[in-house]
Amino acid sequence: MAEERSQLEERIIIKDLHTKEIDLVNRDPKHINEDVVKVDFEDVIAEPVGTYSFDGIWKTSYTTFTVSKYWCYRLLSAVLGIPLAVVWGFLFALISFCHIWAVVPCIKSYLIEIQCVSRIYSLCIHTFCDPLFEALSKICSNVRVALRKEI
Repeated sequence: MAEERSQLEERIIIKDLHTKEIDLVNRDPKHINEDVVKVDFEDVIAEPVGTYSFDGIWKTSYTTFTVSKYWCYRLLSAVLGIPLAVVWGFLFALISFCHIWAVVPCIKSYLIEIQCVSRIYSLCIHTFCDPLFEALSKICSNVRVALRKEI
């Protein structure tokens, strides 16, 4: 009985990963589009002092801009949102697949192979270069430099 309950809870947890609740109020919790798409009427259209249009025209322009932006976005997201979600889902699945099945194994393989080369290289350096540089350092250790100022 306890085992069946554990399996049921595990299935519920797995299901929740794909059907989790989403926040319908805060739709950008990580602030991805914080500064990109915040375009208001005042950011696009402005009348400097001395060149004002009629107040009614200004108010109507503001309302037209705001409402048309709102509804055009809603219509575009209704028509293209789901197909683009499929495209982006496929693209990120492809990137994840390539990373998991190609990139990481290649890097791991390279690191394993380069470790062997690194040991051989290190052995050669310690065998041939270390004695040479040690001898050169002993030769140069007795060199003295004296600076004199001639008048």
